[in-house]
Amino acid sequence: MVPANDGTLTGVIDPTSPGTVRLRAAIADRGRVEGSLLKVDEFLNHRVDPPLMAAIGNTLAATFSGTAPDLVLTAEASGIPPALATGTALGIPIVYAKKYPRSDAIRPAYVREVSSPTKGVEYRVEVARRVLSDASRVLVVDDFLSGGRTAEALGEIVTEAGSELVGFGFVIEKAFMKGRERLETHGWRVESVAVITSLEGGIVSLLE
Repeated sequence: MVPANDGTLTGVIDPTSPGTVRLRAAIADRGRVEGSLLKVDEFLNHRVDPPLMAAIGNTLAATFSGTAPDLVLTAEASGIPPALATGTALGIPIVYAKKYPRSDAIRPAYVREVSSPTKGVEYRVEVARRVLSDASRVLVVDDFLSGGRTAEALGEIVTEAGSELVGFGFVIEKAFMKGRERLETHGWRVESVAVITSLEGGIVSLLE
């Protein structure tokens, strides 16, 4: 987190917003801790809870409405539900980057190579040039912020495309993974609906 001038933390969405309240309740009721992972596949990134996702989308849309984005960018597959909900709330289109195994294939796309220590794989993230050709202000939305490598790749793609990155909106951030630091090093704005400070002892600790 980044301390503001008054000592409070920036980049944390209003905890009283409906999306935040409902998400925190879902994490408490349906989230599971498995080792160093928080499993939310019963409502977020496998089985999806549409009313919850709509509330999260409304919260992210309200957070970034003042930046006037004209497109939401995410990565397949688990970023699609929150991105779609946010795009719907803002009334703007979404684009999802496609993931492929690393290769030397050449396509008319913006490409970044990404390494995922959590999953132990390397892959490439691609966005076709034509789908960003008319986007001038882009909001990146994803389900999780952990190490920040995929998010960083998306931010670099937005910059390469000549568009302005208005910020990143995440559903859940694992603060102890330092992904925020990776993104803020670029000067990018980062906002998260729920921030997890620890999973030690199988207990989910949320930033109040």
